[in-house]
Amino acid sequence: MSVSFQSLRPMLRTKDLHGTVKFWTECLGFSCQGVSEADGWASLCRDRVSVMIATPNAHVPFETPAFTGSFYFEVDNVTALWADLKDRVAIAYPMEDFEYGMREFAIYDNNGYMLQFGTPVRD
Repeated sequence: MSVSFQSLRPMLRTKDLHGTVKFWTECLGFSCQGVSEADGWASLCRDRVSVMIATPNAHVPFETPAFTGSFYFEVDNVTALWADLKDRVAIAYPMEDFEYGMREFAIYDNNGYMLQFGTPVRD
C-alpha cells in the first residue's frame, strides 16, 4: 500500500464542551482554533499537536467519556511542565524517570482522560 499518513488528530468526546476547552486552553496552553457550540465541536492546537473536542451525536452512543488507553505527549521540557501543572490538576502518577529512558508524569483532564507527558532522559 502506497499511502503516507500525514497526522493524527484525536477526537475526544465530552458532555462539557466549554469546560473541556477551558481545561485544555488554561491548563495546557492550547489555543482554540475554532468552536461551534451549535454543532458541538472545538479545534485546539499547541505547537504541532492538534486535538478535536466534540459533544455526543447520533452516530456514536455516549454516556461518559471512556478511553482504555492514554494520550502520550512528548515535550521538550517535562520538568517545567510538571512544575506548572502539578498543583492545578488531578495527578495519575507524579514525575518519574523510567528504565526505558523517559522522564514522565500523567494527569487526568476534566473528563477523566489520562494525559501522559514525557521527555527523554539525557545523561
